[in-house]
Amino acid sequence: MSGGSDLVEIEHLRIAFRTDRGETVEAVRGVSLGLARRERLGIVGESGSGKSLTARALLGLLPPAAGMTAKRLAFDGTDLRGLGPAGWRDLRGSRIGLVLQDPKFALNPVMRVGDQIAEALLAHRGASRREARRRTLDMLAAVHIRDPERVYRAYPYELSGGMGQRAMIAMMLIAGPELLIADEPTSALDVTVQTQVLAVVDDLVERRGMGLIFISHDLPLVASFCDRIAVMRHGEVVETCRAADLDRAAHPYTRALLAAVPRLEEAAPP
Repeated sequence: MSGGSDLVEIEHLRIAFRTDRGETVEAVRGVSLGLARRERLGIVGESGSGKSLTARALLGLLPPAAGMTAKRLAFDGTDLRGLGPAGWRDLRGSRIGLVLQDPKFALNPVMRVGDQIAEALLAHRGASRREARRRTLDMLAAVHIRDPERVYRAYPYELSGGMGQRAMIAMMLIAGPELLIADEPTSALDVTVQTQVLAVVDDLVERRGMGLIFISHDLPLVASFCDRIAVMRHGEVVETCRAADLDRAAHPYTRALLAAVPRLEEAAPP
């Protein structure tokens, strides 16, 4: 883990659940990670490896049944352990944004898209409704939406997957967070739209100086987009490396993930 100047500090994070039989199952087992400003950290691993739980601990969004302990869990020097409801409200949306996998489930289906985005400014920045509308249209344009007025008035079901994902990114970024957590943000998108959405995120992270935690099971995608990669398996970080050094990864699990990636140049079976 990096030093105390990191935007995010996670040290020996453990998350456990009690089963109906009274047994304890550890889903995250001693994870330690750090994230600097302007850094893009990719967290990869198979389903159930603890990726999303690790990130959600930074937002206080763990399931009620989860028990969490950590030697250190901090955001910009603020200790998140034992943070009360008011403290979490000050962080969520305002200083930490979360982009989820599918906008169909993350956006309110009976509320116009623009009103949902503007609501973040009204709640976190005290903007007037006129100012919130203007800034929402500007943000929709910033995420490369060609007709912001139409999308502002639209309901989520009227948008394509890529358009809905961009609208959700706009909603998470409009309050100017210092950290963006993107949890499988492109897995439901085709390759072309996926590239466009990642380009939007990359541009905004660079220009706004944010830190990014990018969660995915797609190792090649994360390697092409992030600065550093943490590989998780069975609730543990088994290896961290610079994305540029991924081909020289040493852990057998990381090597197995790399070996499982289909290669276009490989001959098809007869």
